Amino acid sequence: MNTERITPRFIDTLKENEIFVFGSNLEGAHGGGAARKAYRDFGAQWGVGVGMTGRCYAIPTMQGSVDTIKPYVDDFIDYAAAHPELHFLVTRIGCGIAGFSDEEIAPLFQAAIEMKNVSLPSSFREIIQ
Repeated sequence: MNTERITPRFIDTLKENEIFVFGSNLEGAHGGGAARKAYRDFGAQWGVGVGMTGRCYAIPTMQGSVDTIKPYVDDFIDYAAAHPELHFLVTRIGCGIAGFSDEEIAPLFQAAIEMKNVSLPSSFREIIQ
């Protein structure tokens, strides 16, 4: 397994080209979990719950089922493909406060598994592969 494309378990700093990918809510109220870290440490803007914000990319996970998350993950994958100069560190979106399991969320990232500029949590990689 290529450890260069595995998201570190704890992210305290970002390199110049790195983007912190976190689970958000549509309102962009970044009050807990990785969303709070994104807001506090990496410039995510309050009120921005979708897409690029600061040095982050927000994927809404609090609005319903896995089916409602998938279009946002698809948009993220398209964005990452269009921005090969950036390296995206995907956290375990949806697997904290939103209450989904890795087994439910990981398959949404199937199309990102071979992308050189996307790191995924090791649990997601194990499930997809």
